[in-house]
Amino acid sequence: MAQLTLYHAAPSRSSIVLWMLEELGEPYDVKLISFKKGENRDPGFLAINPMGKLPALKHGDTVITEAAAICTYLADEFPRAGLNVPIGDSRRGVYLKWLFFGPSCIEPAVTDRAFPRKEEVRRSMLGYGDFDTTMNVVADAVAKGPWLMGEQFTAADVVIGAHIRWGMAFNLIPARAEFTAYAARIAARPAVRRADAKDERFKAEQEAGS
Repeated sequence: MAQLTLYHAAPSRSSIVLWMLEELGEPYDVKLISFKKGENRDPGFLAINPMGKLPALKHGDTVITEAAAICTYLADEFPRAGLNVPIGDSRRGVYLKWLFFGPSCIEPAVTDRAFPRKEEVRRSMLGYGDFDTTMNVVADAVAKGPWLMGEQFTAADVVIGAHIRWGMAFNLIPARAEFTAYAARIAARPAVRRADAKDERFKAEQEAGS
């Protein structure tokens, strides 16, 4: 049995971690959780993640939740994959910024754009500021390429790249030249192709069992 187990639904935020695991190259198991069947609210799963949400990852006796936290943990725990910027490296601050920019800025900016509030919220009240600024900041960063940390592909690209790919797939993020080029570089990665193929199989399994 592998030391890593991903609790997963296809597709969902846990697809980010599925991709990360493929980049990592370590053996792992997948336990599918069906939202339709309410398995995410079963006592057994709530013991893993009381939030009743995915992803969740077990590494031995350690449980980690939240996609960016999981990716950060895995990159540091398995440094031979070269997906982290280690403590002591002056670039680590920028690396960590991008890891958390996805869930704290890109995702809420996209969600607020997709589901507008009845009353406009003051910019200062929003953690991400405003949608256009968020998109401009990311576009400027990926345009310098090929990756967020220059020549090194890191866990930050998994987190930000997943948000960009998902957002453009649903027309929630503009298909700017910077984003399409970045997404094309991501799509060419063997780990992405493997993760996408696995997610298709997992999706079929879930639908067959629903």
